[in-house]
Amino acid sequence: MGGGTPEDRTPGERVTEDRTPGERTPDGRAIGVDVGGTFTDVALSLEGDLVTAKVPSTDDQSEGVAAGIEKACEAAGVDPESVTEFSHAMTVSVNALLEGDGARTALVTTEGFRDVLEIGRQTRPSLYDLDAEKPAPLVPRRRRFEVAERATPDGVERAVDDGEIDSLVADLRDADVESVAVCLLHAYAHPENEQHVAEALREALDAPVSASGEVLPEFREYERTSTTVVDAYVRPAIDGYVGRLTERARDLGLPQPRIMQANGGVTDAETVRRNAVTTVLSGPAAGVVGASATAATDATDADRAGLITFDMGGTSSDVSLVRDGEVARTTESTVADRPIGTPMVDVETVGAGGGSIAWVDAGGALRIGPRSAGADPGPACYGKGGTEPTVTDANLVLGYVGADTDLGGDLSLDAAAARDALADLAEEAGMDGPVAAALGVHRVANADMTRAIRSVTVERGHDPRAFGLVAFGGAGPMHAVQIADGLDIERVVVPHASGVLSAYGLLAADETRDAVRTRQGPLAEVDADAVDALYEELADDLLDEVSDPDAARVEYAADLRYAGQSFELAVDVERPFDPAAAGERFATAHESAYGYRADEPVELVNCRATATVPRSAPAIESVGGSDAEPRTTREAVFPDGTHETPVYDRERFPADEDVEGPVVVEGAESTVVVPPAWRVRLRADGALIAEVSDA
Repeated sequence: MGGGTPEDRTPGERVTEDRTPGERTPDGRAIGVDVGGTFTDVALSLEGDLVTAKVPSTDDQSEGVAAGIEKACEAAGVDPESVTEFSHAMTVSVNALLEGDGARTALVTTEGFRDVLEIGRQTRPSLYDLDAEKPAPLVPRRRRFEVAERATPDGVERAVDDGEIDSLVADLRDADVESVAVCLLHAYAHPENEQHVAEALREALDAPVSASGEVLPEFREYERTSTTVVDAYVRPAIDGYVGRLTERARDLGLPQPRIMQANGGVTDAETVRRNAVTTVLSGPAAGVVGASATAATDATDADRAGLITFDMGGTSSDVSLVRDGEVARTTESTVADRPIGTPMVDVETVGAGGGSIAWVDAGGALRIGPRSAGADPGPACYGKGGTEPTVTDANLVLGYVGADTDLGGDLSLDAAAARDALADLAEEAGMDGPVAAALGVHRVANADMTRAIRSVTVERGHDPRAFGLVAFGGAGPMHAVQIADGLDIERVVVPHASGVLSAYGLLAADETRDAVRTRQGPLAEVDADAVDALYEELADDLLDEVSDPDAARVEYAADLRYAGQSFELAVDVERPFDPAAAGERFATAHESAYGYRADEPVELVNCRATATVPRSAPAIESVGGSDAEPRTTREAVFPDGTHETPVYDRERFPADEDVEGPVVVEGAESTVVVPPAWRVRLRADGALIAEVSDA
């Protein structure tokens, strides 16, 4: 149902909400908050309206979250106590990994397997680099402890001695550990020894204990150990942060937060405090969900192979795929060079964002990131004391952002400071002035992001020209059309509220829980009834955990491979389990991914189940004004030269009219830059659609 527009709101930001049984009601007030490296984004849905806000991120992320909520509620003219649903995505766990400041962690493993974490796999990322260095393990050897036990895939051969556990407790206390990971050999199949050790340590130590059978109960010793160690490493930080966040929510009168997981679904706060590894890449997952929910809404999008999602924020850019309306997920992610085997939205990240610092390497080449100016002091143009040139400074010098533009609604820009920073870069790089340096920064940043798009399309057998590009984040719409032009992508979608789309994605995300269990054997020889019983057990466990079992749907998948392969493909399966049907689906999936079917036996490796409680997202009804004239014009520099470029307010962009580029469309949280030879129009739901011009 539609709702009126509050007097203090920008005209045209009205939305409606559809609902189905068990989902959010139309008169409910829901808020989503996503913390980025530079800004904290807020999307507030209430009585048919959508209010957005953006505030600087803080060292204690919960402070910025509270400030953003208060700002959005004040703009909407509502009290935070009236909000009935609070969803949140953050960067606490990934920051701990990237910055190396997680907990002082210990690893307990089977005798003889102390060095699995350090040995890793034979695969080397730089095969011919004689000086390549592996990252130091999260747990140094002095804090890796062994227990004399042994389990095989067939059963426990040697139980753990309680006297040895007593000695282990003493050693862990002496090591002054803050968290413990327990990963015993073949605990995915027979976890009795591991459970015994973990429970004993939980009783004896004042530290959280992560057990591999609870974190990732599937085979492959290295990946299971790495994932469990990551969980233990970030768990104290997540536990402390979620505790502070819950207290701030309580102080504001908000409900307990739901937390976005890396798999693209939300869950309750207590669950992520026990399973911290599931929060890695929480924010990027929310963005992909938001893009999927808002981008493909007309026949033109439906005719395409799918969508490439492009999220460019202050410190990094994230790229992913949406095919057949489904967000791409993976169980083989690497974050900060650490393998993580839990389900995640399949995101490729590069260290190029609006705040990424431009520099010149030893060979004289211009480089971008991964170091970022962050929110404080931020880019030079923020006027907070920053002096190093960033991508945002380059965009200001090029005219894509105006000196009078208020980023985030209340941050003015210092054009002179940006030019000075780019002038210094130009001198160091031997370029002809700040404009040339700005063009170089823009070009290098686009090249970095183009490589990320190629990695999720061309390198995986997809033609990017068959996809649409969905751009969001504070800086994404500014770069997207020129990136699409270089990839011969003919259509770019910039959703309404694109600057805070990850926060909007939190309102759209379903509640999701995943479970996996390894069960290996030739597919032709498996006991179908036993496999089906395993699926039933996984489903029962998941339904016990979700908030509304009656509204939940459970979907099943199997990891399959040809005999002799070292990798698997996940395919959907039906209940009751049918080995022949599963094998045919695998052959089809293998042919699609690799171009052939093999005349080899198929093996079952893992059984998976996912429980989902659907949630309805706010659906934007109509956004846009009727002003046919631009607000102003300014000079903007494009690769083909300088153009006097019209500048429109996004909220008053003309409806039902194609506007030929070059054109700049400024919104409250992001700016859309459309170069020459492209055109842009406003869709009924407020999305801007940029396409290659016929002119």
